Amino acid sequence: MVLFSVTLDFVQEHRAGKAAESLRHSVSVKARVMRDGKPVDVPVTDVVPGDVALLCAGDMVPADGLLIEACDLFVKQALLTGEAYPIEKRPGDLPADATDLQDADNAVFMGTTVISGSAKMRVIKTGTATAIGAIADSLTRQPPPTAFEVGTHRFGLLIMRLTVLLVLFVLLVNAFLGKPWLESFLFAVALAVGLTPELLPMVVSVTLSRGAMHMAAKRVIVKRLSAIQNLGSMDVLCTDKTGTLTEAKIRLEQHVDPQGQPSERVLELAYLNSFFETGLKSPLDEAILAHQNIDISAWQKIDEVPFDFERRRVSVLLDKGNGRLLVVKGASEEIITLCTHYEQQGSDAQLPLDPASRARIHEQHDALEREGFRVLGIAWREVPQNHPHAVVSDESELIFAGFAGFLDPPKQSAGAALAALKDSGVTVKIVTGDSDLVTQHVCAQLNIPVLGVLTGKDIAEMDDHALRIRVEKANLFCRVNPSQKDRVIRALKARGHVVGYLGDGINDAPSLHSADVGLSVDSAVDVAKEAADMILLDQDLQVLHDGVLEGRRTFGNILKYIMMGTSSNFGNMFSMAGAALFLPFLPMLPTQILLNNILYDVSEVPIPLDQVDSEELRQPRVLDMNFIRNFMLVIGPISSAFDFLTFYILLAVLKADEALFQTGWFVESLCTQVLVIFIIRTRGNPFKSRAHPVLVATSLSIALIGACLPFTPLGHYFGFVPPPAQFYFILAATAVAYLLVVELAKRGFYRWHANYGKSRRASRR
Repeated sequence: MVLFSVTLDFVQEHRAGKAAESLRHSVSVKARVMRDGKPVDVPVTDVVPGDVALLCAGDMVPADGLLIEACDLFVKQALLTGEAYPIEKRPGDLPADATDLQDADNAVFMGTTVISGSAKMRVIKTGTATAIGAIADSLTRQPPPTAFEVGTHRFGLLIMRLTVLLVLFVLLVNAFLGKPWLESFLFAVALAVGLTPELLPMVVSVTLSRGAMHMAAKRVIVKRLSAIQNLGSMDVLCTDKTGTLTEAKIRLEQHVDPQGQPSERVLELAYLNSFFETGLKSPLDEAILAHQNIDISAWQKIDEVPFDFERRRVSVLLDKGNGRLLVVKGASEEIITLCTHYEQQGSDAQLPLDPASRARIHEQHDALEREGFRVLGIAWREVPQNHPHAVVSDESELIFAGFAGFLDPPKQSAGAALAALKDSGVTVKIVTGDSDLVTQHVCAQLNIPVLGVLTGKDIAEMDDHALRIRVEKANLFCRVNPSQKDRVIRALKARGHVVGYLGDGINDAPSLHSADVGLSVDSAVDVAKEAADMILLDQDLQVLHDGVLEGRRTFGNILKYIMMGTSSNFGNMFSMAGAALFLPFLPMLPTQILLNNILYDVSEVPIPLDQVDSEELRQPRVLDMNFIRNFMLVIGPISSAFDFLTFYILLAVLKADEALFQTGWFVESLCTQVLVIFIIRTRGNPFKSRAHPVLVATSLSIALIGACLPFTPLGHYFGFVPPPAQFYFILAATAVAYLLVVELAKRGFYRWHANYGKSRRASRR
């Protein structure tokens, strides 16, 4: 059993690993460094501290280091910081109060990408000493146990305690009654084996493997099998906004004048600025140029003042033949501050920008942000015809033209998927580096109620105990950095939630590692895919919802086996231990116990093929030991009661000797154990919930084999004798009565458990 289970696990996870590997478009990365006064290309693995590396647009930074020289160098650090916009880097000394390379804007980091410009850098740290190396080190640490691991550990302890208790009880009773030690020891060992659900690893492996194949058909690659069960138990999903809830394609949606009216003049000025800008082009520039084609043939570029992250604007000097124009585009707050006049649509006059008009313009800006727009300010001024260059000092006494508003539109499929997840009992919490106003607007468009907002600044001021309280009610976490994301995940787990995390960047790797189930996409960076338990080939929450339901199906079938095994096995083994108190012989031989156990296990082999009732898929469930223990304590004694009734009939009615007693009880216990599968496998009516045909055929075949076995030569080998015909009439009546009582007890148990669960939840509130 163990060998079969391990082989299944290995084959499935090896196959998933190969599939994940094929998703990587890896190349041999080289770096250009100075060696013997000459630039040479060497593998990144050969770069050492002290090297001088040369960087240009398109290069990946080969190590952590400090800049010696730089010319208009912009670096994209999204994989480390989550910040989508490039950052300008300049050479200089490390500040005296800096504690790390990341404290300085003269530092570049391994794995980041040069967007524009060129530079020389001195390598300071390589390999595991780099910022990426620190993340990699966090991934080597043992992650906190997942919900599935906690549940199986508790289940193992429960079985171990019951086994030790029964074995010691039987040994002590038999020793007290003076029965042979060897016979008693073999009987006790057989009891221990009978109580142990040795088929559980195989059932779990087969069930999870089937789930992995079903999810692969839905374009989800499962790297770690146990993650399927965790996905089904997940009750909180933490996800980023961009690319998951939105299209990750920024579009220009508004171009308005200071009064908020649509303005073609604003669109024209923004287009001219973006078209003639030759420095760093942001996604906002691309959105402006893609919005509408404008004829610029009459314009000629003279000069520009490139964008930088201190000024937060870019200026372009243009000539149209009859005059020169400086067009400025950038952060609205900065642009408005530099303006002295503003345009009024329908009038060629420029009105003075007095305090009242400034307040109105700021109000218009805030209104656009509240609607979810990322806003740029557009301004201009005329300069003399002989003005030869654009300089920063020209960006003054500007005329404010209006605003350009951008949106990353919500995905059409996201709303329906979120509603489906909510109906399935999964709470979605958005963890993003974007502003809270923009995120709230997206939530409004997707009909997501905002229950509470926590910003990165709020989280930084809380200790872990305070955060555990606040994360329960908040569902938006905005402007958070990677370490704060990880704290949110751990706080939710500490509250008893099963947490999933969907991320695609290197900065998401620690959170993917900490979550119960880490989810990534095929377009993610390699480190994120490596840390994830599952990889979605489509970045769509609907695919994820399908995976959640598949996870619940696998959990439902695993739970069926656990409930069948614990209740029936416990009842039978308890009956055997009790019978040892008053019988002068063993109620069943050790070999008969083992045969009974293996036949019963064979009848349960098709459980992974079985259907799961729709009501079992509505809410997330975890391996609740209280539930399993209580179910065992309700159903197990019923099994024992009918066993003792069988003992009475065999001894008092049929006047059975040792061999007939053992035969009769073997047949009765096997038939009732197998047939009760159809009662326990569903919470509802067993006639309405159809079992899989293979499960029906296997179970009935095992019951028939058990009834016929005493009449075969193999039965004689195990010590069985043919029972009288009246025994089988009694057996049929006993089995029917047993199944009816178990069905009634099952319904009563589920009603009690539902009310008990409600009262417990109410008391916790």
